[in-house]
Amino acid sequence: MATVRRAAAFLVELEVERVRTDAVQAFRAQETVFVEITTEDGAVGLGYSYTIGTGGSAVLALLRDHLLPQLEGVDTRLIESLWQQLFASTRSTTVGAITSLALAAVDTALWDLRCLRAGEPLWRMAGGFRSRVPAYDTEGGWLHLSADELVAGAVAAAAAGWRGVKVKVGKPNAAEDLARLHAVRAAVGPEFALMVDANQSMTAAEAIRRARLFEQVDLGWLEEPLPADDLAGHERLAAATSIPIAVGESLYSIAQFREYLQRGAAGIVQVDVARIGGITPWLKVAHLAEAFNVAVCPHFLMELHVSLAAAVPNGRYVEHIPQLRAITTAELTIVDGHAVAPETPGLGIAWDRDAMDDLRIA
Repeated sequence: MATVRRAAAFLVELEVERVRTDAVQAFRAQETVFVEITTEDGAVGLGYSYTIGTGGSAVLALLRDHLLPQLEGVDTRLIESLWQQLFASTRSTTVGAITSLALAAVDTALWDLRCLRAGEPLWRMAGGFRSRVPAYDTEGGWLHLSADELVAGAVAAAAAGWRGVKVKVGKPNAAEDLARLHAVRAAVGPEFALMVDANQSMTAAEAIRRARLFEQVDLGWLEEPLPADDLAGHERLAAATSIPIAVGESLYSIAQFREYLQRGAAGIVQVDVARIGGITPWLKVAHLAEAFNVAVCPHFLMELHVSLAAAVPNGRYVEHIPQLRAITTAELTIVDGHAVAPETPGLGIAWDRDAMDDLRIA
């Protein structure tokens, strides 16, 4: 039987693999929240979400106190129904990050079970458009790195076959940002993709000013230039520059993406499974973006997003930021600069349960 016998949640803290800084913060650690669902016939689905250093215990409490008790005895095959039921039970805390992260941990576990029962990998069960997606590297582009270090990282990424790199921007002086970007562009040439990320650090006026400066280095996109709730500012910025504006990692509902797309405020959608509330709403956002002829380039979580970006026709890139190596036994496969979606049934992530147990903090 596919009904739930047991549902449990636990928290694993992963140290950052290297120093990661942007214009507003440093990545302290990855608090990884897991949900394990066991059904009456012995099948086990494992799902997860994450924070970058704070809030993990709040997500865990919401799961243990409110969401997981609702799963007892339910049919795990009814994923859409269960998502809606859990969402409806959290009306007082939606739309918001903590609730979305908790929903995502449950929803990914249910999708893991769905794929395991079918004996199919996630990328085929979620759509099956293609088996690999171009990948770009972010690990060599952090804000604290010198211009020489940025150049070295970009050159190494190009030599390794990556399809592009992303560089953090938001230095106090726009001229410094521009000089760093010129150095990278000169090193990798005009055909290599170069993207930038401002991490919500600018005002609309400053973003418009810097975007006009940045146009001379031919950027693939300008990511999170403004606070995510400044929709009008993004609309003004998108109309003022030829650089595509990328948003999504800090949006938590399908309706928020709809507003951005309807108003022409997003040229790239970066929907994040954990922050949108799971695979179920992620696919809805991806198809919504497709209806607006907008590409999807998901944020972070490369081990999971490779399968989803491969599943849909408008999945353009996977972002390379390794963070699960301490608790997995196999890494994301990269071939000719493309991330390859796993053929393993389920989510396709090779979890190391012993290592996970060693790193549990709750």
